[in-house]
Amino acid sequence: MKDIHQYPAGQAAGRLSLQHFPTQTQAWPRGAHLRQSDDPDRAQDDADALTVQQYIAPKDWVSCDQLIYFFCDIHADTDAFFLSLLAAGGIQKTGEGDSDFELTSEGRAARFIIGGDCFDKGPATLRLLDAIRQLIDKGADLILLAGNHDIRTYLGIYYAENKAPLFDHLFVRMGKKTVPLLAEIYRDYIENQVLQTAAPDALAEEARIYACLFPGNSWYDEFPKVASSWIRPSRLAKELRRIREKTDDFKTRMAAAGLDIHKVQAALIKFRELFMVPGGNYSWFFDRMQIAHQEGSYLFVHAGVDDSVAQTLREHGVEHLNQAFRTSLRNEPFALYHGALGNVFRTKYRTIDFDFSAQGVDDLHRAGIYAIVHGHKNILRGQRVVIRKGMLNFECDASVDCHTRAKEGLVGPGGAVVKFCRDGTVQGISTDYPYIKQFSPSGQAR
Repeated sequence: MKDIHQYPAGQAAGRLSLQHFPTQTQAWPRGAHLRQSDDPDRAQDDADALTVQQYIAPKDWVSCDQLIYFFCDIHADTDAFFLSLLAAGGIQKTGEGDSDFELTSEGRAARFIIGGDCFDKGPATLRLLDAIRQLIDKGADLILLAGNHDIRTYLGIYYAENKAPLFDHLFVRMGKKTVPLLAEIYRDYIENQVLQTAAPDALAEEARIYACLFPGNSWYDEFPKVASSWIRPSRLAKELRRIREKTDDFKTRMAAAGLDIHKVQAALIKFRELFMVPGGNYSWFFDRMQIAHQEGSYLFVHAGVDDSVAQTLREHGVEHLNQAFRTSLRNEPFALYHGALGNVFRTKYRTIDFDFSAQGVDDLHRAGIYAIVHGHKNILRGQRVVIRKGMLNFECDASVDCHTRAKEGLVGPGGAVVKFCRDGTVQGISTDYPYIKQFSPSGQAR
């Protein structure tokens, strides 16, 4: 593994402090009469407390066997990750370097779940992955779940240079948010090791690489003919439009990052070596990835479920689901991304997503799952509890990465964790809410 110390400290590194986090608790969710009437974004309110208690009361609720820390949607922001780890109480810093920390006694007894989306947006994906690896090497019990950004990047690199109409667009489809990772790989592994020489016909070589990595004009006619069984007709026109936009954006972002098409191709080849070849520095990342994890009455995923996944969980359990995910990721990542398994890390319960109905809720309940814990859709003012499609959801993407924070107008460093305690309480901790949100389900089995 690359020496973690070579990474420069980020804006918050070296002065990570718990002063950014609340110390007093507040019931979660609050009663409707306690909500702020001047809230500018009522759509992001928690569910009504009475409604949640009515949902919980008749169920044989089972708490987690060990303390769980849930983090998600870190998006290549290592400082946000360390701040979240400190808020959880799982580590203590011993210095300013990324490797200068140790597990606390609580952290050694806890389970760390990273709920997907380590990739994209920036500022440094490899730095974040090195920090996660350090956490594992220091003895953390860590579970890594798949996020849509993680798998979309895998998909784009896996099928890059495959000119079949079904796959020709997938490299570009990763989008401009992947360019910082390609630049990071080039800078850390290639820049000082490769002597750049001009090809005899440089323009022809450049055109060849572009044609290899980017869809040509004919793709826009061929793709709809082969994609109808994978993408609903209502989405096809949007997909074609997005690929045109993403192609232009990708080229613009390349230039801004100091990359030409030769450097992009070199970084692509190195990515495969690092992540997809056994023994590569980061091959562990996708090797240990899961799609779901169940603890007590909670199902941890990146986004959500559909009826077919709920039925699988009832009939076969979560490990069967994870085995299907691992097999598909190795052999058919395109089918994985666009199928029911992909819905687990992609859904926002839109009409274009796979259905999740009352039957799916019943199947989850029969599997002993009464709440879904996930990220995927960033929200403000910390985490929230909602009832969606008749199922209790803990929404945990609290907008911690610096890119999202800038876009949302959030001030200061971001950090967040949801703690699932053995006594049944659940605590939502965030830099953007003045209280620790404390959820206490009734009817605890143990």
